[in-house]
Amino acid sequence: MDILFAQIQADLRSNDSLRQSGALLQALQQSAAGRDISVIAKSAVEEIVASPASAVSKKLAFDLIRSTRLTVDSWETVCTGIRNDLDFPDPDVTAAAVSILAAIPSYRLGKLISDCNKEISNCFDSHSDNLRFSITETLGCILARDDLVTLCENNMNLLDRVSIWWTRIAQNMLDRSDSVSKVAFESVGRLFQEFESKRMSRLAGDKLVDSENSVAIRSNWVSSMVDFVWKKRNALMARSLILPVENFRATVFPLVYAVKAVASGSVEVIRKLSKSSKSVGSGTLDSANAEKFVGVSDVVSHLEPFLASSLDPALIFEVGINMFYLADVPGGKPEWASQSIIAMLTLWDRQEFSSARESIVRAVVTNIHLLDLNMQVSLFKKLLLMVRNLRAESDRMHALACICRTALCVDLFAKESVRRGQKPLPGTDIASLFEEVRIKDDLNSVTSKSLFREELVATLVESCFQLSLPLPEQKNTGMESRVIGALAYGTGYGALNWTEPALEVVEVCRPCVKWDCEGRTYAIDCYLKLLVRLCHIYDTRGGVKRVKDGASQDQILNETRLQNLQRQLVKDLREVNTPRISARLIWAISEHIDLEGLDPLLADDPDDQLNIIVSNMHKALFNIDASPTTTNRLQDVQAVLLCAQRMGSRHARAGQLLIKELEEFRNNGLADSVNKHQCRMILQRIKYTTSHPDSKWPGVGEARGDYPFSHHKLTVQFYEASAAQDRKLEGLVHKAILELWKPKPSELTLLLTNGSDSPLLRVPPNAYTLTGSSDPCYVEAYHLTDSSDGRITLHLKVSNLTEIELNRVDIRVGLSGALYFMDGLPQAVRQLRNVNSQDPVLSSVTMGISHFERCALWVQVLYYPFYGSGGQLEFTGDYEDEDPQIIRQKRSLRPELGEPVILRCQPYNIPLTDLLLPHKISPVEYFRLWPSLPAVAEYTGTYTYQGSGFQATAAQQYGSSPFLSGLKSLSNKPFHKVCSHIIRTVAGFQLSFAAKTWFGGFVGLMISGASEVSRDVDLGDETSAMICKFVVRASDASIVREIESDPQAWIDDLTDGGVQYMPEDEVKSAAAERLRISLERIALLKAAEPPPKSPKSELEEEEEDDEKKKEKEKKTKGPTTLFELTPEEVEHRALQTAVLQEWHILCKDRNVKSS
Repeated sequence: MDILFAQIQADLRSNDSLRQSGALLQALQQSAAGRDISVIAKSAVEEIVASPASAVSKKLAFDLIRSTRLTVDSWETVCTGIRNDLDFPDPDVTAAAVSILAAIPSYRLGKLISDCNKEISNCFDSHSDNLRFSITETLGCILARDDLVTLCENNMNLLDRVSIWWTRIAQNMLDRSDSVSKVAFESVGRLFQEFESKRMSRLAGDKLVDSENSVAIRSNWVSSMVDFVWKKRNALMARSLILPVENFRATVFPLVYAVKAVASGSVEVIRKLSKSSKSVGSGTLDSANAEKFVGVSDVVSHLEPFLASSLDPALIFEVGINMFYLADVPGGKPEWASQSIIAMLTLWDRQEFSSARESIVRAVVTNIHLLDLNMQVSLFKKLLLMVRNLRAESDRMHALACICRTALCVDLFAKESVRRGQKPLPGTDIASLFEEVRIKDDLNSVTSKSLFREELVATLVESCFQLSLPLPEQKNTGMESRVIGALAYGTGYGALNWTEPALEVVEVCRPCVKWDCEGRTYAIDCYLKLLVRLCHIYDTRGGVKRVKDGASQDQILNETRLQNLQRQLVKDLREVNTPRISARLIWAISEHIDLEGLDPLLADDPDDQLNIIVSNMHKALFNIDASPTTTNRLQDVQAVLLCAQRMGSRHARAGQLLIKELEEFRNNGLADSVNKHQCRMILQRIKYTTSHPDSKWPGVGEARGDYPFSHHKLTVQFYEASAAQDRKLEGLVHKAILELWKPKPSELTLLLTNGSDSPLLRVPPNAYTLTGSSDPCYVEAYHLTDSSDGRITLHLKVSNLTEIELNRVDIRVGLSGALYFMDGLPQAVRQLRNVNSQDPVLSSVTMGISHFERCALWVQVLYYPFYGSGGQLEFTGDYEDEDPQIIRQKRSLRPELGEPVILRCQPYNIPLTDLLLPHKISPVEYFRLWPSLPAVAEYTGTYTYQGSGFQATAAQQYGSSPFLSGLKSLSNKPFHKVCSHIIRTVAGFQLSFAAKTWFGGFVGLMISGASEVSRDVDLGDETSAMICKFVVRASDASIVREIESDPQAWIDDLTDGGVQYMPEDEVKSAAAERLRISLERIALLKAAEPPPKSPKSELEEEEEDDEKKKEKEKKTKGPTTLFELTPEEVEHRALQTAVLQEWHILCKDRNVKSS
């Protein structure tokens, strides 16, 4: 291999372009094989890039540079070669030099562009198509990136130059060369895409925190491009038509984006962000609107032929997606969207587009609301079958959520239209979703190998719950506003109109209670939860209301349907195949069934509803085959006993039947002691309400519409396959529902909505000093994190504090922990040239993080006070300009470095909390998950706070608690505050937080404590000590191991240094000392007691004997639930009473203040 590398290097040093090209090709082959070619890359830089060579050799050398890593000095040589080649007479050589600009590191790119801006501008005027193509393509890639925007923010001359370059790129869309025109369209489209997604900036590792000026700069470029495309739209459409058909696809997005921006009015908001005072509005409002509509229609007419006549699937998809955008503008027609959907659905069966079926379905279901009702209804059946065959779970769930929301929207819209006197449209009800034979058979079958039916029912039910919530406010136009408007029209902004489609959902999905899902219960639980909610809203306990009671015809109809559904579900109790569901279905029916409406003549009929319910209660109570993996007998028995109490207290015949069942169960061996006591209590209540019909309150509870069950199993059962599948399905459904109904606004949406008040425009964090104040080079640093890409950017500010100009300063950055550089090098070097005195210079380094681990950056500053002091050699002779060897020697000469001065800085530590993200979770779910987290860490911290009199005690008035002053910084940390329990009566608290690491690991944090307030609180100010306990639980042991490696650093990350870590030995010794002091005081109190009393009389001794006999008699009695309270229980009850009393006073104070 050494021989091969030596031969390649020898060929590179030759003057033969063929040998150089062949050597570079061999080097590229070695690089593709995975071998280290850094030695060859260095030779290529010196012999090809920095020296005269052919255009082919230059191009191959630049390809070789892209495939390997270069040192900082080598990049300096490359930049020097590029500057020389930009003035080269051969335009192909210049084109090759321009093409490498996109690969220049971002820290070096700004200076190179500033130095060569005149040469770059001249490239646009070149007669060579190749050079115009290269400059348009390269600048289109790099000018939209964040690093260039930041450079322009700090350099106004560069900003003017770049703005001119964007104008030249836009003009090149009308270039005579097809290749130049195509790449100009792509460049403008890339600017529009970067404005929304910043994809190129993320790939380059340059995504920074936006400032108000950077947003204004990018917005100014976008608005100018939109104005250019809008004014030249007819010429651009004509130019795109004469391009080769394979290039037409690149012209679609820029045209559509610009036309939609003008037609929808978003370009005006972009101009406001750009702080531009110019306005392109002219003429009256009506003429302007007419011009916008004509412009949109022209673009639609321009694109329509390609939907029907094109044979390229990618072109059909691109045109179809962009037609959706145009159909959504004000005045858009449903026909535009229907043509696109029909064309895109034809791609489903095409073999060459089979791998992109998820993209087809996602595009169709996302824009289905743009169609008219007839078209939407006709697509439901086909789309469900298409979604059923999707492989990707996230795409399938998103499509199902879109279809379910659209179906509910169509149903509401059609019903409201009928109320307003319009003709009913067939097929708009929810049942139409299940009219397809395969979907219907899957719903009605007991067993199924597919999870699709569970996903469909769960998504449909969860969509109904979302429909019951208040609709979001319409803040801007767009796709979401159309859906919200249709839902608002259908619900009529009424509180209960959503129950009509929900009632159809529970009717259609009724067969799900009979499913055998191999232990999975999530979909059935969702169904029963919606059923209970509807029964509570319509108060089915009281029967069907009448007109004279004030009920409307629609209400009477809905209540009748719900009563019939309950009767059918009672019959389905005999066919339930999932043991866990039996008790839950009994609860859902018995809590809300109209017992007074039962026919007393059918009391002996086994098919009577009450008899069926009681017989199934008997089965649940006497279920001998109950195993922990299939049932939860503890929960089932408790649910059935509670149902028995409430049913028996509500209805006399039900009470008689249930008394018999409870007596039998009480005397059976299956009932434990707790169940027997419960049965005795329930029997007493039922008998009391039977004998006192007017006083049923002891046994009857009000129906609240709650469903006190969950598909979640006990913690020890969580790792079963069925439970894991339920949890996974729940996560997928909730994620898809929330993404659709409550989407997080994009960065562009936030900017367009909030403008300069957007939360994205953040002030950079405070900088940390890494050097001493007396060092010649003063270094400050701060870091920014990007959790989406797992990257951290360290920003350095270097100031020359000497009185002389430093010609060269090197900043070296090393890593420890899980950090790694993007180029794979072990360290990063930034070379700063000509650093003036007292003039700060900015630099940045971007790194990735591989896993959750404590990381640090080690910065070293080297400056060369004698750099460039050595003289350069001078060659004399008549042949020096003709001999390439002498020219190569001249170009390879470097100034003398001299001895550097090395400054070692203190390490820059990355807080562990910066690798966390807030994880929203409900308290119930949090405490259910808490004991199942395997890794645990506990430690104690202390801090002091200032108190004044009673304010330091539990008697402090309502407000912020005094003992949380050391934990205030937690509010700024990336934790979601799940809940907080603060009992001010005893001055104690418990805080619960949840977070996830960048890499998916769950972290739970609990902080609890009680203040140690000094006793003499009336004497004025005093300093009080606070001890708090930190408990961390995580899903991965490596997370806790990293936290335990340095507890003080972790506490500092949480509290910003406000809490001091206290080892357990010190905690125990402090507790022992407090105990010793307490015992000494008790001993002193005992010593101060009065002398003992006189001996007892005979009467007193007899009384004591009688008390002892009574105690013995109590001990001989059988088991009982009535015991005397111990002193601890009395104290606990007193504490509870005090807490409740204080809470009552606080609530009363709140009401007084609010009134």
